Amino acid sequence: MLPRSRTLPARIHESVNDGSRNERAYLQVETQPKIQEDTESLNPQVVHSKCFDDDGRLKRTGTVWTATSHIITAVIGSGVLSLAWAIAQLGWIAGPIVMILFAFVIYYTSNLLSDCYRSGDPVTGRRNYTYTDAVRSNLGGAKVKICGAIQYVNLFGVAIGYTIAASISMMAIKRSNCFHASGGKDPCHMSSNMYMIIFGITEIVFSQIPDFDQVWWLSIVAAVMSFTYSTVGLGLGVAKTAENGSFRGSLMGISIGTVTKAGTVTATQKIWRNLQALGDIAFAYSYSIILIEIQDTIKSPRRRTRR
Repeated sequence: MLPRSRTLPARIHESVNDGSRNERAYLQVETQPKIQEDTESLNPQVVHSKCFDDDGRLKRTGTVWTATSHIITAVIGSGVLSLAWAIAQLGWIAGPIVMILFAFVIYYTSNLLSDCYRSGDPVTGRRNYTYTDAVRSNLGGAKVKICGAIQYVNLFGVAIGYTIAASISMMAIKRSNCFHASGGKDPCHMSSNMYMIIFGITEIVFSQIPDFDQVWWLSIVAAVMSFTYSTVGLGLGVAKTAENGSFRGSLMGISIGTVTKAGTVTATQKIWRNLQALGDIAFAYSYSIILIEIQDTIKSPRRRTRR
């Protein structure tokens, strides 16, 4: 049999070749998105879209302002309200030293965790969405369970601290109203257990809201509230100092034998008060445990296209 190029006329032969070329081009155009889609599913870093980030998730829309509001909400928490009492217990020497020490620790851990957000390349590496993911990518093994357990214990302790602080604050408001109503004659003894239960139930209810952490305006409201009660606390401290006419306190804190409203301070109470002051300062510096989650809300930088 002769080759087809010799048996068909030139015009028909050209049309057949053109048709085959067009068919191949058509198949290539149709199958290319599928191949690209399969490649993108295997390697999420190649996904570039107006709606999705390089990891295939919805684009992050966080900015410097929203991240700052998250940080302010975490840093200026209710723990700052007890710093004055903590400094009074530790004294003017140990108090500032402990605060500077905790500030240095939180600064170091924050820098360390921010570098662990991406594994490998700091710009295009795989994202670690949580603290546990960062530990798994950098350490692995049993360290993931150990560090995860420590983080959950820390979060559990912080939740207890906020519950106690909230209940004491609500009880203080009610006692203040009671003092004003009785003219200071009623000692206004009351329990904070009911306020703890109310606050705990409220936390459980809010935790059931899906994507509650993605509500950006909530952190702005919380940041404004943080500045508000911090300013109120600072104003009350300045007013009390102006009323006394001088700074109070001692270099070593409240000493044994000092008579307070709760009674005479014993050696056991002195140790307990110092430990409680250290706990209050540590509670005020609980920012780094949610740093990676805050960093995961920030939108990705614009990529430079190669020409």
